Amino acid sequence: MDKVNKLASQRSVVIFSMSSCCMCHTVTSLFSDLGVNAAIHELDREPQGREMERALVRLMGHNPPVPAVFIGGRLVGSTDRIMSLHLGGDLIPLLKNAGAIWL
Repeated sequence: MDKVNKLASQRSVVIFSMSSCCMCHTVTSLFSDLGVNAAIHELDREPQGREMERALVRLMGHNPPVPAVFIGGRLVGSTDRIMSLHLGGDLIPLLKNAGAIWL
């Protein structure tokens, strides 16, 4: 859990992902299209990926726990939450407040 929290607080936007997950790719593409330079940690390619995955399962409350998106060091959620925020017009202000974009 400490590793996840440490990584999540190092950048404005942090995404925990799996390299083969299509929903992870969708979320990372959205942030890229918005001009966000997110830190992406692919758990299947991280040395401590299994431990981080278990910690994210506890945090997210479901398995698989990816994508897990942190904005401003806080867990925002997975694909459904990110897309809901975006469609509702609330994602851009959240990203601005976190210093992830400067539109």
